[in-house]
Amino acid sequence: MRATGTQDHAASAPRPRLGPRVDVLETPGGVVALEPSSNHRLRIHAGPPVRGSCGVHRFVYTRGDTDVLPAGYADVWHEDDPNTSLLLELPASLVRRAAMDMGRDPDTAGLDLRHQLRDPQIEHIAWALDAERMAGHPNGLLYAESLGLALAVHLLGRCAAPARSQRGLSPQQLRRVTAYIEEHLDKNLSLERLADVAEISASHLKTLFKRSTGLPVHEYVVQRRVERAKALLARGDLPASQVAIEAGFAHQSHMARCMRRVLGVTPTALARRSPRR
Repeated sequence: MRATGTQDHAASAPRPRLGPRVDVLETPGGVVALEPSSNHRLRIHAGPPVRGSCGVHRFVYTRGDTDVLPAGYADVWHEDDPNTSLLLELPASLVRRAAMDMGRDPDTAGLDLRHQLRDPQIEHIAWALDAERMAGHPNGLLYAESLGLALAVHLLGRCAAPARSQRGLSPQQLRRVTAYIEEHLDKNLSLERLADVAEISASHLKTLFKRSTGLPVHEYVVQRRVERAKALLARGDLPASQVAIEAGFAHQSHMARCMRRVLGVTPTALARRSPRR
């Protein structure tokens, strides 16, 4: 198996940052294997009809037949004849961007495995990308990225993988994170540090924490700081400026703004309600 076509213009044309990578895949017949990739891939049959088999299943591929291989998938099959295909690689970042543009969770959006899919819109975009490759990318990055985004949006609409379970943090992770927040409310907490405590990425923490608590991490921390400030003010032995510091606010005015937003009252009003010891 050999891939040709991309190298023709590699020196003169920059790779699109979010655009698909387009290669021509020419195989002489026999066993063909595609190794797993971190990118999503489409293989579009571009030559004369080809007979072959995958296990006990016999097939005939004709021009435009498309295989969709999600990231991480490998494929092996046998071809009776020489074959020419386009191989499009869609970066994971492109599919995430498409999911966000569609209002979907980019952490759960993905593509489903398909073989011999017939879709005129996929073909149209694939041939346009190949024509751009053969011409030396005259329209630049924006054109390729726009086509790639349109393709990713269409695939998510047609070949989206089944939605993964909308799970949140595990009980152990949630306990660790919330305990760390309580112990460090007066410190400058960071999303990266909290993600380390949960032993997941920062982007996953943002998504899973909200599913578990119903609040974004930042808003949860603000509410816990407000509750601590309320308790400290109730004690009546610290000035409001010191309460703000003990509760982790940047300054007294910051505390006052947050308390008005969360509780609907000011620190001064709370202090007046609380008997001093």
